[in-house]
Amino acid sequence: MSSTKARADSLSLLLFTLRSGKLMAINLLKVSEIIPCPPLTKLPESHPHVKGIATLRGTSLSVIDLSRAIGERPLEDPNGGCLIVTDVSRSKQGLHVQAVSKIVHCLTTDIRPPPFGSGGVRSYITGVTSVDGVLVQVLDIEKVIHGIAPAQIEMAPTELSMEDAEVLGNARILVVDDSQTALQQSVHTLRNLGLQCHTARSAKEAIDCLLDLQGTAQQINLIVSDIEMSEMDGYAFTRTLRETPDFSHLYVLLHTSLDSAMNSEKARLAGANGVLTKFSSPELTKCLIEAAKAVAEQGH
Repeated sequence: MSSTKARADSLSLLLFTLRSGKLMAINLLKVSEIIPCPPLTKLPESHPHVKGIATLRGTSLSVIDLSRAIGERPLEDPNGGCLIVTDVSRSKQGLHVQAVSKIVHCLTTDIRPPPFGSGGVRSYITGVTSVDGVLVQVLDIEKVIHGIAPAQIEMAPTELSMEDAEVLGNARILVVDDSQTALQQSVHTLRNLGLQCHTARSAKEAIDCLLDLQGTAQQINLIVSDIEMSEMDGYAFTRTLRETPDFSHLYVLLHTSLDSAMNSEKARLAGANGVLTKFSSPELTKCLIEAAKAVAEQGH
């Protein structure tokens, strides 16, 4: 069982630049449109990384100064550039960037984790790849948004039924996500439920964890995995599990910042048991209870 066994999925990236001219990228599925930077209304007491509010077809849109948000120098023309309008984790926002370069298509296996221990701007990067011999950094948009407007972690039900509490207590959960912010949100929900879990920042690390725990009292029976990950995405990870006899029975919930409706069919074809859009603690709790009951019925 290894990452080389998995079939790679294709991925479309939108490349853009900030003042430094370095190429950065965002998953095209997270982009709803690209527009010239419109006039902005500055709101008093707003976060310093929010340039202002734009009106887009009658709807207000917060515009993030991406350069400041990730610690880069501000754009030479603060009123120039363009907006990448993103739709991530149930919310829309505009990213103010210098310029959009192009769209490229690659394989998930072409995207590698950022260098270990890298900080600064790279702390906002989930992966790196090469396009025409040039290094491209893939933006961790969830971390950018969380740094400006931390998600309100809605408390899970304070009183679970005895049946739900008991069935959850038998769940041995592995959470897999290459975004530290998203990983912490999921772990926080689990801890509110009184649950402990194992974590991994990549599919490869998750596989190593599964192998290490196999045959022990902590043997995993439920996986909550991100879809977008470097080297092996959630779909390929799920297919790899389904093709491995020791792990083919595992319950897999794919947890994505993309609209889950867009991914439900692909998740089903990969062999996932469910798919959920980030981030709602009550909805994650509900899915975990359903998953734990399914695991119990299977006798795992």
